[in-house]
Amino acid sequence: MLLKAYRLREEPALVARGEEHLAEHGRFTISIITRYEILRGFKVKSASAQERVFERFCGTNTVVLPITEQVIVQAAEIWADLRKRGRPTSDTDILIAATALVGGYGLVTNNERHFRLITGLTVENRLKPKDAFG
Repeated sequence: MLLKAYRLREEPALVARGEEHLAEHGRFTISIITRYEILRGFKVKSASAQERVFERFCGTNTVVLPITEQVIVQAAEIWADLRKRGRPTSDTDILIAATALVGGYGLVTNNERHFRLITGLTVENRLKPKDAFG
């Protein structure tokens, strides 16, 4: 599963699910756009301590997927589909979804509202109880 966002808050359920994921897969996978979203949030809040924690975390536990030509083509298809259905979504979310689809990943996110609109994308919210999504 591709992670949409990484929260540095201590939510016991989220921490436990993250530890389960690491035990099973050995790493997290995020889009370069997710990295951008997280870093810009830290920068605007001048949260340098959190930024350092995130950088250490990325360095040891995370694979960051780039934007490729395939991702751009997939993103354009998603954008056009959503636009035709009258459901435009932010370019950052579209690029993250395209990265997941091209890589054959599902998406772990708290933002189900936007991502569930994208055809073919498996979406999981790990802040919900485990049996809420199977």
